[in-house]
Amino acid sequence: MKHVELGGMISTVVTPFDADDQVDLELLRAEVKYLLEQGVTAICACGSTGEGQTLSLEESVAICEVVVDEVAGRVPVIGGVIQNSTAQAKRYSLALKEAGVDVLQVTPVHYVFAPSKEENVAHYREIGEATDLPIILYNVVPWALLSIETIEALAEVPQVISVKQSGGDIHLLADLLHRVRDRFTILAALDDLHYPAFVMGAHGALAAIPTVTPRLSVELWEAVRSGDHATALELHERILTVWRAIDRPNLPAQIKAALELQGRRGGLPRRPFAPATAEDKERIRAAMVTANLIDDI
Repeated sequence: MKHVELGGMISTVVTPFDADDQVDLELLRAEVKYLLEQGVTAICACGSTGEGQTLSLEESVAICEVVVDEVAGRVPVIGGVIQNSTAQAKRYSLALKEAGVDVLQVTPVHYVFAPSKEENVAHYREIGEATDLPIILYNVVPWALLSIETIEALAEVPQVISVKQSGGDIHLLADLLHRVRDRFTILAALDDLHYPAFVMGAHGALAAIPTVTPRLSVELWEAVRSGDHATALELHERILTVWRAIDRPNLPAQIKAALELQGRRGGLPRRPFAPATAEDKERIRAAMVTANLIDDI
């Protein structure tokens, strides 16, 4: 299995769609370039921010190929897999391996029915053995979060090297850091709680907010690492101001509006989601001005 070091501030990348609901790969390339310039330690494509649950196999491959090409080995590339059977997850995973990703980010099966601990372990083992790529368990879906006991059982799957703890559960993050941080790289995906997560010992973050605030998020990580908690708290509050403005059910649309306000081009969200409204944009603009990310004009 390929050895990949994960940690620090990892950014997701949006998937830009055009007016015909097709992926705009040139806008994607520009976003990858921008994120690299901000100092992120890895880039994740086709995750939740990238609307990965909406993407066909062919679209996922094309997106990852562009990200791999633009990154050109400077940082690890993570390919997201959000599927609801082992067969489909394995199919996407093998295709993304062929596209050149360094790591897979794989959600548990989560449609209505929850697999048992043994079934989840078997799911990740089959994907790991088929691809022999490092895997991040993306523990995100609130009604299908894997328990600490299931995650401990996943220690027997060598390809599972990391847990991205999301789903709004800092209590589970605390348990992970307490019980399995020596076996897994623990990445925080609690966008409003990165500062306390880092203080608690998380190895880094892989989340949506660094897509909007990559430089601030990198500086937050570096401030905690250096023990400068006054700076870290100030950065946390600036980032939190922006997160509160974009944290809505149609998050990808909100993120793309925030990128647009920075002069970046994230494209449209995938239908049925509509672009952010004028009211959304004004709320986000005000938050970004308060956070000193854009000028008040």
